[in-house]
Amino acid sequence: MPETLVVVGAGGFGREVLDVVDAVNAAAEESVWTISGVVDDRPTDANLAHLRTRGIDYLGTTEQLLTDRAALGATHYVVGIGNPGVRRRVAETFDAAGLVAATLEHPSVTRGYDVEVGAGSVLCAGVRITTHIRIGRHVHLNLNATVGHDTTVGDHVSVNPLASISGDCVIEDEVLIGVSGVVLNGLRVGRGSVVGGSACVVKDVPADVVVKGIPAR
Repeated sequence: MPETLVVVGAGGFGREVLDVVDAVNAAAEESVWTISGVVDDRPTDANLAHLRTRGIDYLGTTEQLLTDRAALGATHYVVGIGNPGVRRRVAETFDAAGLVAATLEHPSVTRGYDVEVGAGSVLCAGVRITTHIRIGRHVHLNLNATVGHDTTVGDHVSVNPLASISGDCVIEDEVLIGVSGVVLNGLRVGRGSVVGGSACVVKDVPADVVVKGIPAR
């Protein structure tokens, strides 16, 4: 029987997570996941309307879900929130409540040899992961992102569409790499830093800074 899954976040990425779930179920002989619904503490009217059009229930706030978890049939969760720091806090709350973090991987993802992906991570369509790679918990690899050989990606990292991480890199926890951002070979991006959209990182990035441009500064 399929496992029940709650998606946290009704915004853009949360709804893209629903697309990944649909693709996983469609590719399997039997459905892997049953969506219990979506929780969001501050959903917009537009996002709620989007959920209704695809027949997905809005389950209320995080607090409501955790208060009435048994009635809602929740066993697994995934956090569809793009902000790494917020994602970490939400995941810690759900872990403490005893829910299991689901790992979602679109059927079009390709992996090389010896790749580990942590619980709660979401790998979207077209992601390419090569060889000897470690990806942490609750990582988002967006559409057509790539991760090169011997790279380590920490927990709660967001790699946005078309971004490219080269080989032998270290991406520390809670980093965000913007759309089409590039990290060149052998570099480290420090915890909590942001690589701007289309930026090219050519030297190590310290923690808690924003870099942008070509080369990224």
